Amino acid sequence: MDKYSGQKSAVQYLYPPVEPFDRRMMDVGEGHTIYVEQSGNPEGKPVVVLHGGPGGGCSPAMRRYFDPKVFRIILFDQRGCGRSKPHASVEANTTWHLVADIEKIREALGVERWIVFGGSWGATLALIYAQSHPERAVHLVLRGVFTMTRAELDWFYGGGAGRFWPETWEQFQRLIPEEERGDMIAAYNKRLFSGDRAEEARFGKAWAAWENALATVGSSGVGGDSPPDYARAFARLENHYFTHAGFLEKDGQIFDNIPKISHIPGTIVQGRYDMICPPESAYRLARDWEMADLRMIPLAGHALSEPGISAELVRVMQALGRDGNPENPTSV
Repeated sequence: MDKYSGQKSAVQYLYPPVEPFDRRMMDVGEGHTIYVEQSGNPEGKPVVVLHGGPGGGCSPAMRRYFDPKVFRIILFDQRGCGRSKPHASVEANTTWHLVADIEKIREALGVERWIVFGGSWGATLALIYAQSHPERAVHLVLRGVFTMTRAELDWFYGGGAGRFWPETWEQFQRLIPEEERGDMIAAYNKRLFSGDRAEEARFGKAWAAWENALATVGSSGVGGDSPPDYARAFARLENHYFTHAGFLEKDGQIFDNIPKISHIPGTIVQGRYDMICPPESAYRLARDWEMADLRMIPLAGHALSEPGISAELVRVMQALGRDGNPENPTSV
């Protein structure tokens, strides 16, 4: 979603394109090799970027939210997506594998502490990583907050968002027999893991189109036509994670574990009209987490590419980049 939805609209706020000074494939075990890159200043403040999805992959545009003279910008494709191998694989692919991978990247790159920057599923992963390794995150920058609760999944895949976009919801449902529509995640799971690559790609494109269609506040309700390999990986990984409720031990686990990050400052950038991840979760997170600062963007939806969201994220990172006081908790 973040990779293919209208990034040009945000370009005016971003830094110029920058090429990585380091690209590598990292063997993280269990048959997985992940793509990792670094750009910007090798001696700069480290920031790790967690992409959305799960399964969305990182893109060159994601480097452009950070001043390359100030930040050491670390991007990677999570297991099974982007340039990571094996593509579209859900074997040994859980939230806890990803948390371990982030630590392996940190150790391999010799980073002690870093800013953790993530949107949508990337915000989920950022929160879970910080709660698992609170000594490593110096500041969390979150966008389009998703906390992997049953209520959030029911909203988007149980007809809540469909009340605002009935014609688009109907398109998403029409590939599924009526008797299976009571559980759209399970119905799509059956087809995304059928073993027939053509069928998996077809349902993957429909899954991605539903999400893409609702990503921006100015959407026409048409989700576009994602490349089949991308859509298949994106849909399989999202569905796999959602089928297993993010591999969390209980519903609401992120909120229950907020005390673990109570000392870490955070900035939350949230679109007021986010149809994919409604503002309720961001508001609740900011309310319960004293060190969090919620920035509600008045006329914006979910996508990273929303102009108001892009502008605010750049402002947030500029402020963190200016902070050179080692005694300040936002200093790296």
